[in-house]
Amino acid sequence: MTERPVIEVENVSKHYRLSGGARSLKAMALELLRGGRDVKTLRALDDVSFCVYPGETLGIIGSNGAGKSTLLSLLTGTIYPTSGRVKTHGQISSLLELGAGFHPDLSGRENVFLYGAIMGLSHRQMQDRFDAIVEFAGLHEFIDQPVKHYSSGMYVRLGFAVAVEVNPQILLIDEVLAVGDSAFQKKCLDKMQEFRDQRKTLLIISHDLQTIQRVSDRILVLDRGKIVGLGKPSEMVASYDGLNRKRNSEVFQREWGSGRVRITNVEFLNDAGETADTFEWGGGLNAVIHYQAQEPTENPVFGFSISDDNARVVHGSNTQIEGITIPRIEGEGRLQLRLDDLSMAQGVYLFSFSVHSADHTENYHRVDNAFPIAIACDKSFEGYTYMPSSWRTEP
Repeated sequence: MTERPVIEVENVSKHYRLSGGARSLKAMALELLRGGRDVKTLRALDDVSFCVYPGETLGIIGSNGAGKSTLLSLLTGTIYPTSGRVKTHGQISSLLELGAGFHPDLSGRENVFLYGAIMGLSHRQMQDRFDAIVEFAGLHEFIDQPVKHYSSGMYVRLGFAVAVEVNPQILLIDEVLAVGDSAFQKKCLDKMQEFRDQRKTLLIISHDLQTIQRVSDRILVLDRGKIVGLGKPSEMVASYDGLNRKRNSEVFQREWGSGRVRITNVEFLNDAGETADTFEWGGGLNAVIHYQAQEPTENPVFGFSISDDNARVVHGSNTQIEGITIPRIEGEGRLQLRLDDLSMAQGVYLFSFSVHSADHTENYHRVDNAFPIAIACDKSFEGYTYMPSSWRTEP
């Protein structure tokens, strides 16, 4: 893009010092003398860089603790980076967390005018917008009640109504939209589309991957404070799904063996020969198994198993069962496993791979539940595997 970005984030890091609880003056003095070596820090963001352009909607996704809310707080200026630079061009309005910016003892009406004052709008300007705010929020009966008596849904409705009606150039929205009911969510999405039509800039955090994919021009994926993806929404959502599958499977992963032969990597390819981690029901899968034999090894047996997302085995086999003999391996090599028909129910499955001696007395290497894939399936049936069946009535 040749336009000037409205948001520029350059090599931004944000670190938080983790307190060890109450400390004495002596402990703090010793810490200073040691150059702060005993201080632990949390890297909420780590060397993050990206730009957002006028009229663009950028979705931000990531697991809890990935740094999403920290990033939006840096953009609003409520916190400052440890290093790097954040530049924004245009008035920013934000809805970052439930009730943020509202004083609990003030009424909804008073909070509306307080928010406007914080945004630099005059009392008259907010009076002109007040009826539209109350109408959008649907809080006519409660606008003069203290907001500490509001439900979470009422908080969100008022917060979103105020945030959009101050007419900002940049709107930042955190996950709070998930609190509203479906009718209000539609109003919010319509308003966001109106903003996009006016070439205003939106940054949206959401765990609702379907919605954020639909409304975003690009999606940024954060993981443990780092950007791991930025690009086309469908590709970024698929990447994030894969990252989640990998992380969720970690609890079931195990690895052991003598190390005489090691499985160093496994690549999954679809029928088009492309690297993939999601496969269509009934299609095929190729697994390219990379190995390293530390010494010449006679008649190794390579095996695999497929388990569900709770590590319960669905199917397994090996070269010995299939009548395949591998006479000898040495050094680096590759072996390909082909599955012709993935007739499994929709869901996440965990692959395990192993290599052992032909007499089963030595496990060279086993890597259990370390390679997750997903099966996309629109067929309806019980269990894991589809078996074609037919029915007929008897006279």
